[in-house]
Amino acid sequence: MLIPLIGVGAAALASAAGYHTMGPTSQFYGRNFSGLARGSRQLALTYDDGPNDPHTGHLLDVLAKHDVRATFFLIGRYVAQRPDLVRRHLEFGNALGNHTWDHPNLIFSTPPSLQEQLEKTSKAIADATGAAPKLFRPPFGGRRPGVFQTARAMGMTPIMWNVTCYDWSDKTNETIERHAFRQIKGGNVILLHDGGHKEFGADRSWTVKATDNLIRKYKDEGYSFVTIPEMMEHRRL
Repeated sequence: MLIPLIGVGAAALASAAGYHTMGPTSQFYGRNFSGLARGSRQLALTYDDGPNDPHTGHLLDVLAKHDVRATFFLIGRYVAQRPDLVRRHLEFGNALGNHTWDHPNLIFSTPPSLQEQLEKTSKAIADATGAAPKLFRPPFGGRRPGVFQTARAMGMTPIMWNVTCYDWSDKTNETIERHAFRQIKGGNVILLHDGGHKEFGADRSWTVKATDNLIRKYKDEGYSFVTIPEMMEHRRL
């Protein structure tokens, strides 16, 4: 009887470890911010994997139309390719974060490779905007012991999320919106994408349309949309 129990225990530990390496709200491998207490009237739209032409520009137009600012986690190699798109974020008052140079799963990264990923990306963002990012989000949400510690040592706060819209796979704005409707309860950090990590120019037209509809719906319900720094400041009040 002991051997089967050992097997069950090992499987449970492996499952728990898997959750903590990828689970967006887990704090096991280091403190991170993933939203406010349920019931807050604030929502934070966040977008990964940009900048991306033409959809980052289309998304900026939608945000400007609604007078909403969001938070964008940028891939360094795309920043180097299109620094002009990154500078447009500053015109709109958006917050920027480091999303590594080429989007590796950091579960498998070595300390030197992690350091290089973050340093190159922060430098690219600083070269484009004049300021290094203060926020960091790991690709896929993947992390291991030491990842968040390294980011913090470089002056960045780890940011996760608590609403997943699956816009990297869904191809209609309606399905993206349904994922959001099911999860939003207030105080949420909402994960969306304005680009794709595999290639520059990924189609994110559905995300742009879903963003337009989500903002309209939740503004009508009395919610306000804020950047991650604004939401974190509210937490400290």
